[in-house]
Amino acid sequence: MARRDEIECWLTDMDGVLVHENHALPGAAELLAQWTNSETPFLVLTNNSIFTPRDLSARLRDSGLIVPEERIWTSALATADFCQSQIPGGSAFVIGEAGITTALHEAGFIMTETNPDYVVVGETRNYSFEAITKAIRLILAGARFIATNPDATGPSADGPLPATGAIAALITKATGMEPYVVGKPNPMMFRSAMNKIGAHSENTGMIGDRMDTDIVAGIEAGLHTILVMTGISDQAEINRYPFRPDEILTGIHELVSQEPLESDAI
Repeated sequence: MARRDEIECWLTDMDGVLVHENHALPGAAELLAQWTNSETPFLVLTNNSIFTPRDLSARLRDSGLIVPEERIWTSALATADFCQSQIPGGSAFVIGEAGITTALHEAGFIMTETNPDYVVVGETRNYSFEAITKAIRLILAGARFIATNPDATGPSADGPLPATGAIAALITKATGMEPYVVGKPNPMMFRSAMNKIGAHSENTGMIGDRMDTDIVAGIEAGLHTILVMTGISDQAEINRYPFRPDEILTGIHELVSQEPLESDAI
């Protein structure tokens, strides 16, 4: 496993690491600038499949963080990448919003309600009984069942919202079929992210705030894992799991002064 000073590429989670409730966390802007100035390859990852990278780049800019859209990797992009690798130019019936539909379109997929190769469930704020019914019938007729991410709930200012995992569970209950989940904690999301920036596991670091998604997937993908305590993890939460990150930091600000200011790559 690489030491931190051997890391040449970085993957970082977004919520709980760089931002919290649309406010930049201490050190986030400085670290992103440091990576950019040193031409260090990096991607900002999120399991949220509602938004396109362009949307997320704009939201981060409103928080004071400069992240170009090509530096953002979502579970929707990872899902489209997976589907395209399996059935190039395939078709899908989608329950979701712009993040997943745009990603699938750009991967060459056709959206259809007639004999699709896949039923893809992503994050949505517009649940439709009719669409769920259609998804169930298509899966029972042989369509492959894919979910962008397993999160059962998502955060909002008013409290938890049902998320992708909740609606996927409803479809599973009705069909008896479990979806293949592409997003974290599936390490495939990290592998597809590394492919995008030409990174290799032996010299890539992963920064996250959740043991059950970021850290376990990072470990399984062979990455140097760093848990920051600015999200939901505390020591009691860490102790619940049989695995450990390589490093535990109070926040991303601890990486700023210790990162090399210029790329070591010759």
